[in-house]
Amino acid sequence: MERDVVDPLAQPQWAAPWFAPWRCVGEPLWRQRAPTPGAVARALEAQAPAGLPVRFAPQSVLPPGTAYETHIFQQRSVPTRDNLHDAFNGLVWLRLPRAKARLNALQAAELARAGIGATRGPVRDAATVFDENALLLHAPDALWQALRQRRWQTLFGPLRPLWREARLLVFGHAALEKLVAPYKSITVHAWRVAPAFEPAGDLRALDDWLARDLTPERLAAKPFAPLPLLGVPGWWPANEAPGFYEDAQVFRPARGQVRP
Repeated sequence: MERDVVDPLAQPQWAAPWFAPWRCVGEPLWRQRAPTPGAVARALEAQAPAGLPVRFAPQSVLPPGTAYETHIFQQRSVPTRDNLHDAFNGLVWLRLPRAKARLNALQAAELARAGIGATRGPVRDAATVFDENALLLHAPDALWQALRQRRWQTLFGPLRPLWREARLLVFGHAALEKLVAPYKSITVHAWRVAPAFEPAGDLRALDDWLARDLTPERLAAKPFAPLPLLGVPGWWPANEAPGFYEDAQVFRPARGQVRP
């Protein structure tokens, strides 16, 4: 599938449902950024509330040979490049700092235990997947079970009205980066959250809960459910068309499932 080439600091469409929760911090940040080195770090610092557990600094502060996660954990400083990926990473730090700090602590602990290595262990791997690509989902049981089982036609057919009761927040900064130029196959890793929340509202209770929920045991079990994001009802006009969910390259059946 062809994808658009995106400007390293393209202006997101803040009205899009996946960006709306980030608009309150994102729009001011994009207004402040300038085409000079270190601009994203400076703009994030200007938006940072009192008590944030980290500061933002240009990428040049990261010493050669030092793991990114280790540096953040030890120095409480996030090396930040002037691009979309790191700008969105900063936005998540601003709104969900306890969850981000928890992920960082888990990653740093795994690096201290096992070193960088050629492959990540299960906890570090899952923490990285979460950090880059997670979607937080509060949903009725029927919706969650259909998603876990990849029963796409049920999930987006008979259960479609239940999506009005769901609450979604794109957490992963790599996923947010992709959504600047959205395409059908963008798939996130959904993580079910217990507390109800308003995506564009005060996220402190959700942040506190999520920081507690992110345990090594839970991450290692990888309780993710893949969700092609543009399939969410109301999030993309094309998914109202007949046949949208019949694309098996995007809406893939679970292993062992026979496609109808």
